[in-house]
Amino acid sequence: MVKKGLWILFATFALLIGLYPMIYFLMDRKFGLLNSKSVELLTNTFWNIGFYVHIIFGGIALFIGWTQFSPKIRNRRMALHRKLGKVYVIAVLLSALAGIYIGFFATGGWVSSTGFICLGIIWFYTTLRAYLHIKRTEIEKHQKMMVYSYAACFAAVTLRIWLPILTMVYNDFSKAYLVVAWLCWIPNLIVAYLIIRKTANQ
Repeated sequence: MVKKGLWILFATFALLIGLYPMIYFLMDRKFGLLNSKSVELLTNTFWNIGFYVHIIFGGIALFIGWTQFSPKIRNRRMALHRKLGKVYVIAVLLSALAGIYIGFFATGGWVSSTGFICLGIIWFYTTLRAYLHIKRTEIEKHQKMMVYSYAACFAAVTLRIWLPILTMVYNDFSKAYLVVAWLCWIPNLIVAYLIIRKTANQ
């Protein structure tokens, strides 16, 4: 019962935050994280391309990625599993590369920039490894890398959970952002490691 409840919560967060980028097309230009950006950056063509590629394809990856861990889809509808997997890989590679680029302009300077750039590199690497493993029919290795990949992807969710909490704790958005640039993904990867370890022991 608890496991089912956690799975529903996990999927719900993925679906809701996966759709979150749509708000940027419906709200004022200075919505959300864009509030902390300078006018100069917001009018930079290359940054805008990077930002929208990152949030659109990242949203797609988050929205569909959780389905790849569903035994029902994987075992009963393998063709759908493979198609969604291909879409996920393409979406991640594009979003991660764009994320690495815009990471250089992250609010908070080099501390937050390094955190987000590291996240982008890990996300890109684990996803590419997962794809290469499945191409070689190395299923177990593929599954492990996919767990790490989606843990990195899920940083979009954990960032939005931690950021308001840390902002209240520090009473300072800038300080909170420095911490969340690392806190949004490192615990996720630790959880991913524990899940992989537990699965291996079963």
